[in-house]
Amino acid sequence: MDEHPGGGGVGMAAPRPQQQPQGNNNANPQIGGGGGSGMGQQHDEMPRPQQYTIPGILHYIQHEWARFEMERAHWEVERAELQARIAFLQGERKGQENLKNDLVRRIKMLEYALKQERAKYHKLKYGTELNQGEVKMPSFESDTKDTEVPAVPQNSQLTWKQGRQLLRQYLQEVGYTDTILDVRSQRVRSLLGLSGSEQNGSVGNEGLASDLPDDPDTEEALKEFDFLVNSEDGEGAGEARSSGDGTEWGGGKSFIMGSDDVLESVLGLGDLADLTVSNDDADYSYDVTNKDTFRKTWNPKYTLRSHFDGVRALAFHPVEPVLVTVSEDNTLKLWNLQKTVPAKKSASFDVEPIYTFRAHVGPVLSLAMTSSGQQCYSGGIDHTIQCWNIPSSNVDPYDTYDPSVLAGTWLGHTDAVWGLAYSGIKNRLLSCSADGTVKLWNPQEKNPCISTYNAEKEHGIPTAVDFNGCDPAHMVASFNTGNAVIYDLETSQTAVVFAALPAANHINKVVSHPTLPVTITAHEDRNIKFFDNKSGKVIHAMVAHLDAVTSLAVDPNGIYLMSGSHDCSIRLWNLDSKTCVQEITAHRKKSDESIYDVAFHPSKAYIASAGADALAKVFV
Repeated sequence: MDEHPGGGGVGMAAPRPQQQPQGNNNANPQIGGGGGSGMGQQHDEMPRPQQYTIPGILHYIQHEWARFEMERAHWEVERAELQARIAFLQGERKGQENLKNDLVRRIKMLEYALKQERAKYHKLKYGTELNQGEVKMPSFESDTKDTEVPAVPQNSQLTWKQGRQLLRQYLQEVGYTDTILDVRSQRVRSLLGLSGSEQNGSVGNEGLASDLPDDPDTEEALKEFDFLVNSEDGEGAGEARSSGDGTEWGGGKSFIMGSDDVLESVLGLGDLADLTVSNDDADYSYDVTNKDTFRKTWNPKYTLRSHFDGVRALAFHPVEPVLVTVSEDNTLKLWNLQKTVPAKKSASFDVEPIYTFRAHVGPVLSLAMTSSGQQCYSGGIDHTIQCWNIPSSNVDPYDTYDPSVLAGTWLGHTDAVWGLAYSGIKNRLLSCSADGTVKLWNPQEKNPCISTYNAEKEHGIPTAVDFNGCDPAHMVASFNTGNAVIYDLETSQTAVVFAALPAANHINKVVSHPTLPVTITAHEDRNIKFFDNKSGKVIHAMVAHLDAVTSLAVDPNGIYLMSGSHDCSIRLWNLDSKTCVQEITAHRKKSDESIYDVAFHPSKAYIASAGADALAKVFV
């Protein structure tokens, strides 16, 4: 602003109606006015010195002041942005330091524990004390002082390799390498932020992919750091941590995929991945376009061994880690998965039943749980349907018998009740029986049976029933003839018949998809078939097992189908691609039969299977 008021810079102040004479660079500060224009007309005749006026000078000063204020406001905004950026970066740095301090603390504790184990082992084997210097409990006071935390240079390849070698040696020494499960390495990678969208499938030796350990020992060790697991869920968090999956089933994505995005936002591990340490020639490449790359892998967790004969059916409580099983030993049992005892020679847990329901006089074949989880219904060879009030999951197994648990006995069928299904929309129950009929029940009525279908056995003997997931006014029943039929519950009329193909045979189970107009059937000839509810035509058919397919379940989000078979395996299918994404061998055979039922928990990360070997198994 030290420019002369009449200098060339003033030309910016305001547009001028006339141009000044060529020999004179000074612009007239006046705005308009007779003097300015008159001079413009006479400038060819006689050039004369420029005259400054007070209004012109004031205008120039005001204009320059406004420009200065505007620039100062810009600078203030820029300064505030830079200060915010500095604060953000300082916060990130502090977070990384805290994470590093935590890792250092854990490593010190591991070293301390290992030295103690070495000393014990040496004394037991050789009878003498191991001379390894004074073993002190590590002190963590220095962790709060940044200067005293041992800093490892990011690019020190030697230090990195030494640390990995030491960790591998520790793991071998405690015998941990014998129990490594390679199938979980994908989960460790996803926990380290490698399942994000910013990375593509062709990542080679550099960048994010190279920062992973390249041997299962180290991956398993990393998985043991439970701070990598985000467990908002109170119950079962410890078990989830020990199994290394750390997933929560809160919604659609995390139901199967896990909570990687939550982890990344909480820990900021995505930034840690920018450390450029080139590992031993590790080459990891991921196809992140494949939905199943980081899908959940199910592993056995609980074994339920208290029944004396085959377990025919099971059902989970809608919200609690609780389930009910029914068996050929004439009983139902209630199990709380939080009341466990360690199993012998196995990493899984045994669960003791907390209640046994007794009223059937013969094997119990079918089970349905209400949507509130307060009642369940069971059907048996004795032709009856029993209605039960489910006791609290904290009931004492040694309490005296409570007669109010049995809420009622329904008589209506004249032969074994093979299938039950419950709908919470109008509180209705469906049953199908070897007497050829399908019945609809309303538990609130004094005479609960309100409709009977297939009374003339026109479609054969019913084998399974289910309510239609898309249209609660319809239900579907399957038959031993290979037929499946959709009935209208209001009119009791047949709505759609899925015609038996020439090769079709006995259907063991029918389920309706929860969100799509699709019916799925499990066949004795090892097939699973998918039907369109509108047209009644087959959408897809596949040979799914090596023996009869006995049971089906669709997960609550409608993404996965689970099937069980007498070939002793459970298979998990992606409903979109109709491909098998996991196979689990779950039960032993008994009289050529194996798995009778499979189930998904409606809201938690559990699946379960029931077998002829008198066991039920739960997977996480």
